[in-house]
Amino acid sequence: MRSGRRLQRPLGERRYKKLFVIAVEGEKTEPLYFSIFNDDSRVVHVRCLEGKTESAPPHVLRRMVRYLADEEADLKKTDEAWLVVDKDQWSEQQLLPLHQWVSKRKRNGPERGFAVSNPSFEYWLLLHFEDGNDIADLRQCIHRLRHHLPESGKSIDPQGFSEEMILKAVERARKRNNPPCTDWPRNPGCTTVYLLVEKILEAGKKNGGRE
Repeated sequence: MRSGRRLQRPLGERRYKKLFVIAVEGEKTEPLYFSIFNDDSRVVHVRCLEGKTESAPPHVLRRMVRYLADEEADLKKTDEAWLVVDKDQWSEQQLLPLHQWVSKRKRNGPERGFAVSNPSFEYWLLLHFEDGNDIADLRQCIHRLRHHLPESGKSIDPQGFSEEMILKAVERARKRNNPPCTDWPRNPGCTTVYLLVEKILEAGKKNGGRE
């Protein structure tokens, strides 16, 4: 484990109070990363709807819509549903329906969010280690990340990310998203995943159980 204080949750909570459902493109990297925010105290719970062979943005949106339509999902108004995708090679026509979906929140449904990393989710990971300057494309992003995580092409170790590292990534991402984009980052070297992570961290600080 890397040095640094691990994420802590209050003890004694019998039920989590807020659920974050996150539909992602990948079936490995993103779910492993977001598992950082789950622990036995269950104050906040993160559930990933991972991709397999269907990873394009329309498939990510479809997985979320199907999940929310399932009566067993039982999401509360205070829960949140997020779409997390890469800009990568996807066109604006492919990303626009996801952005539009966020604004169509149902009256009693969970809050909705949309987070995009340009060029990819690996850029968000890179910000845990450095400022992420001069990234022009996915190849450069992967190359730089492997200096810090040599096995990042195969897997990542959630235990390798301390709370200090996560907070630093949030700070770096916020600085790079300036002025804040209203939909998704158009240029490489920017990610809005920090908006989701901030909300998870903030929800974990509050007291009380999920009603």
